[in-house]
Amino acid sequence: MNPPKYTAIDYINFLIGTQKAYSCSEAERVHPTSENAPSHDAITRMLHRLEPNPDSLWQEAQAFVQRDRGILALDDTMQELFYAQRMELVARQWSGKHKRVVKGINLTSLLWSDGDKHIPCDYRLYEKAVDGATKNEHFRAMLTTARKRGFKPECVIFDSWFSSLANLKLISQYGWTWLTRLKRNRLVNPDGTGNCPQQ
Repeated sequence: MNPPKYTAIDYINFLIGTQKAYSCSEAERVHPTSENAPSHDAITRMLHRLEPNPDSLWQEAQAFVQRDRGILALDDTMQELFYAQRMELVARQWSGKHKRVVKGINLTSLLWSDGDKHIPCDYRLYEKAVDGATKNEHFRAMLTTARKRGFKPECVIFDSWFSSLANLKLISQYGWTWLTRLKRNRLVNPDGTGNCPQQ
């Protein structure tokens, strides 16, 4: 069997270098010319062979982060696919952008930043029908992985969607500070005297 003409690292470098077009045809067009240059079909085949693996991302990212400083930011994003019929990863889920349930692919990601650099370190694809995990479970799994990797962030930031009690307790258990928005109806105990509505 012939070795593949295109590798995952080639594609990662293409994604880092490209500004607007992310298609396999564009990757073929900008690839350095050579006798054995890959076609867009070779790039497509390579992408189909790859399984989503956050460990590969971490191998590339770890040299660029300082684990004992900076912040960790967790957020999810959804690629809406309104007309998708039978595509893997597509599920009906809430879209903050559209303020309703739509069909799409959801990605929760963990980013490290020192205010200047912004380095993605981990991600999870939301596939509840496959793995049974909720977005909050993915959130906690990424924080647990970050701790095992030696992160000691100055703060963990995320939006109110992830401000469940289990998530907040896990961050506190790790001795980390968190910053998020809380829903108006949440009870808080800022001075240790008991739960009360937010002011």
